[in-house]
Amino acid sequence: MKILSAHFFKEFYSTFFFCLLSLLFVFLISQGFIQMADLVFNKDIDLFLILQLLVLTLPFLLTFIIPMSVLVASLLTFGRLSHDNEIVALRAGGISLLSVLGPLLMSVVVLCLLSFILSDRVASFGHYAHRKVLARIGVENPAAILEEGTFIKKFKNFVIFIYEIDRNKLKGIRIYQPQEGKPTRTIVAHKGEFVSIPEKNVVKLKLIEGTSDEPDPNDPSKLYKLHFKTYDLPLNISGLHSDDELGKKPKDMSVKELKNEIDRLGEDGIKATYPLAAEIHNKIALSLSALSFLLVGIPLGITTRRSEKTIGLGFSLILATVYWVLILGGKALAQKGLADPFCSLQFSNAVIGGFGVTLFVRLLKGS
Repeated sequence: MKILSAHFFKEFYSTFFFCLLSLLFVFLISQGFIQMADLVFNKDIDLFLILQLLVLTLPFLLTFIIPMSVLVASLLTFGRLSHDNEIVALRAGGISLLSVLGPLLMSVVVLCLLSFILSDRVASFGHYAHRKVLARIGVENPAAILEEGTFIKKFKNFVIFIYEIDRNKLKGIRIYQPQEGKPTRTIVAHKGEFVSIPEKNVVKLKLIEGTSDEPDPNDPSKLYKLHFKTYDLPLNISGLHSDDELGKKPKDMSVKELKNEIDRLGEDGIKATYPLAAEIHNKIALSLSALSFLLVGIPLGITTRRSEKTIGLGFSLILATVYWVLILGGKALAQKGLADPFCSLQFSNAVIGGFGVTLFVRLLKGS
């Protein structure tokens, strides 16, 4: 019995780690490396900072990749074992499938616990550190975090639209400054560049050849057009440079920090703590998803013949899609206070895990 359990254990985890590395590689190629090359070669960002961003992203990626690897590994492993008639031989020998799978199931429970620690401690820390590195890049090289052809709202009191960004050189700049009770101030420039002043938490936007709306001295409620050759516009970036001033978002907090924040808000008479509670249960739900996927993957893998492997994998992708839709929908409802955070976020595990248990029971009865 121990030999069979060890055999199943080895087969599953060899496939699991292969899937884990493969999915991680695909994610990094499709997301990290392309963006990293753009920042290094097109925007002159220090390679060391880019590597920091990449490393800090890994824990957050793993919280999603681990359960997906469990699902794919369980389908491939038990599909192969079924095709090689090892499951049939097991049943013929009067050996209970559940007794052989016991150690594997327990190991995935341990994996869920490790996933929770990864999500709660490592990924939260990494997410916050990732934001701090981005803030540092934003202060030292503002053009690197801006996109051309979009309305940029990163700077206080201003909305900026830039048609073309080439490293630190800008072309086709439109700046809007909404003013309460007054007409929106508009500045248009043919070209410009950013000049960073980190010690003052200020970025100076040097504009060249354009027009600016300025208050009329005779009537401040009205604006007049000022034509300029050069125009220096200071943009406030306070709160980005200092780590102490960069506040934590719910994703940056551990469960302990989230609970402390809920208690603190409660003492201040603020009961709108749904986003914080939703983040707590989101961490728990994601950690348990590996077990839910295993419970679905084993019976699907065993009952899927080799000729039906594509159908089985397609069905697993449908289940994974359903799971993520349910968990994202549940989180959205919980954040708005429209549903209990525990129920709405654990609903995805209840649906997928319950479906897996049903298939498992039918499989055991069939044996």
